[in-house]
Amino acid sequence: MDGNHDLELILRSRTPIIIIESQDEARILGLLQAIALRRATTSYVPLFRWTITDGLQRLDISLEPQTINSEPTDVLKHIRAVSKPGLYVLLDFHPFLEDPVHVRLLKDICIRYRDVERQIVLISHKVTVPKELDGFCARFDMALPGEKERAKIVQETIDEYARDNPGRKVQIDPKAHELLIRNLAGLTYADTGRLARNAVYVDGAIDKSDLPQVMQAKYELLNRGGALQFEYDTATFGDVGGLSRLKSWLAHRRPAFRGDDGASHLDPPKGILLLGIQGCGKSLAAKATAAVFGVPLLRLDFGAIYDKYHGETERKLRESLQTADVMSPCVLWIDEIEKGIAGRGGETGTTQRVLGTFLTWMAERKSHVFIVATANDISTLPPELVRKGRFDEIFFVDLPTPQIRGSILAIHLSSRDQPLGNFDIDALAATMEGFSGAEIEQAVVASLYAAHAKKQPLDTRHIQEEVEQTRPLSVVLSEKIAAMRDWAAGRTVPCD
Repeated sequence: MDGNHDLELILRSRTPIIIIESQDEARILGLLQAIALRRATTSYVPLFRWTITDGLQRLDISLEPQTINSEPTDVLKHIRAVSKPGLYVLLDFHPFLEDPVHVRLLKDICIRYRDVERQIVLISHKVTVPKELDGFCARFDMALPGEKERAKIVQETIDEYARDNPGRKVQIDPKAHELLIRNLAGLTYADTGRLARNAVYVDGAIDKSDLPQVMQAKYELLNRGGALQFEYDTATFGDVGGLSRLKSWLAHRRPAFRGDDGASHLDPPKGILLLGIQGCGKSLAAKATAAVFGVPLLRLDFGAIYDKYHGETERKLRESLQTADVMSPCVLWIDEIEKGIAGRGGETGTTQRVLGTFLTWMAERKSHVFIVATANDISTLPPELVRKGRFDEIFFVDLPTPQIRGSILAIHLSSRDQPLGNFDIDALAATMEGFSGAEIEQAVVASLYAAHAKKQPLDTRHIQEEVEQTRPLSVVLSEKIAAMRDWAAGRTVPCD
């Protein structure tokens, strides 16, 4: 059933107060007007709208605008005194629900509903109902536009552009058009129209270049809690040295995740857990995964989720996961997951509820959200998170081999416009035994500073000197890293 029919049903349920939390006022008022006109032949009920600026006005018939009863107390007293049925829409009335006089007036209207059918609709972005009115209220969630409705909105935007620009026709890439309609899912009618208009009117075309901007704007509309971050720059696997087995694993699952032709019978992949030594490329691999799948990358920050107030942490997590669902298809990157899911000192109860919320979402989600979780210490993770079926695979990112160290070194030198012919890559890679990718990069950065101070071009000797002065993490924390490698052997899949 569409939103129009659902709203009419709840209006006929004889509930005195109906609450609608939505930013799409214009559409809801349009639906209410259509319902009022449709009911005119059987049980006609006049429709009124109130705002603090314009007061009470008649909506179902055309009358000269009259500002009456602009004060909240006055309008509620007026509604209570009316002896005929009516539907009263109060816009942004939520601040006035804290006044006990308004609560009592509303309760009087509700109690006398059987005598006079005066129905009140409260529309605002958020409505907190006082306990005294709970039993008289029903909530209505405005349905978001489905695929056919989104396609209609996009087509209306295309037709509007043609009218505004005579002689010019919107250039449409069929695949991009299909993806645009799909990616607009989860937005209100107004926001869908706004983003579709932006995509069409910028260049008079619908092509692949429109999709990143649409997804970025969609994320900014949806993520108001701040716990999710939209990663604008995603790396390519060309920027990642090694990880050949992980690259191959992702490439095999890309068609199933994207729903490409010929892969519709395959279950979409759920996600991976990347365990490994710090600085070996786990975060970079998470970013590159989004590039492989060709979808947006969202980063979940557990630090922004935890709140001192009871229940707020779980609410923030639920809202963040709902945003990820609406943004699908996407990659959800959870960096250092053990710090958010494992024990957090005295917050044992909160941590357990967060874990329960996260596991429930992982088990029940139907959206195409691919999880990439990274961890430095899997021993602190609860067993119910790492059991088979939660993630498709657990990969171990180890210290790079000599060959991979050489490729990482070449990547960082090339990215800084250093001619590779000036360096003995093999000799440097051999001397960097035990270095992580991050430590190799830092050696290049430090040697550039040293060469610049000496006013010399960077060469092998400068990098060699920095390597000799560095004690890598594999030496500083040798026992801990050895224990991690022993645990990972036979329990995880090597990335190389």
